[in-house]
Amino acid sequence: MKQNTIALVYDFDGTLTPKTMQEYTIIPRLKINSKKFWAKILLEAKKTDGEIMMIYMRELISHAEKIGIKITKEEFIAMADKIKYFVGVKDWFKNINKYIKTYHKNINVSHYVISAGHHEILDASAIRKDLTNVFGSQYYFDKDGNATFPKIVVTDTAKTQFLFRINKGKERLSESINSHMPEESRPIPFENMIYIGDGLTDVPSMALIKKQNGHAISVYPKNSLEQKKVCTELLSAKRVDFISEANYKVNGILFKRMCLLIDMISARIKYTNAVS
Repeated sequence: MKQNTIALVYDFDGTLTPKTMQEYTIIPRLKINSKKFWAKILLEAKKTDGEIMMIYMRELISHAEKIGIKITKEEFIAMADKIKYFVGVKDWFKNINKYIKTYHKNINVSHYVISAGHHEILDASAIRKDLTNVFGSQYYFDKDGNATFPKIVVTDTAKTQFLFRINKGKERLSESINSHMPEESRPIPFENMIYIGDGLTDVPSMALIKKQNGHAISVYPKNSLEQKKVCTELLSAKRVDFISEANYKVNGILFKRMCLLIDMISARIKYTNAVS
């Protein structure tokens, strides 16, 4: 079958986890006062018109040097298991795979994470084995293995680059995605994609996916009226297909509605292949 892969693309912070990955890992490791730290970063970004993630990554190195800690890949790897996930996340991927294998035998599924957070932590996370690929901000590490400067910074709008990479099958950052590729030659059409996010930082990705006839979902933590309001506004603006509490268990609304969405996409793929 042609173009028979469905891609589920996830934001990370606030989507798969209740807090940002930094709050579980690098911030406590460096004994940072989170509120003061972020206030300083936001103030500099406002004064200099700078990119928040770029300033954040630079400030981490500066703070680590002041307290005599080196930021290394090994440090990030050791931190990854401290991340806490929303209920059901760790079994979500295998449950989705099982559903597709059971009811849509000729359909494939891939899972991706695109995050502004640290790639090195994502790559060592408990869910990495269930993901096809992860994209995140990265440091350049010198010959001694120490982080020296931001090599890749993933912003809200930069996330869309990675959607095109998935779409065109050019997932290595050294591969150019600028040359023309006919729609029928792209491994995963946008209409086969489902983007799962949690808020306004996901709007550029949601807008791209929806404009290309793909699908988007927004999730919110249980009992968070503020975040539920944000999701409701996204739904009203037609940025997303539906919203749901971030409960990833098989008996939850999110899983059940995701399966219906997969059924719909699978039916279109099968129909298109049958008549082509």
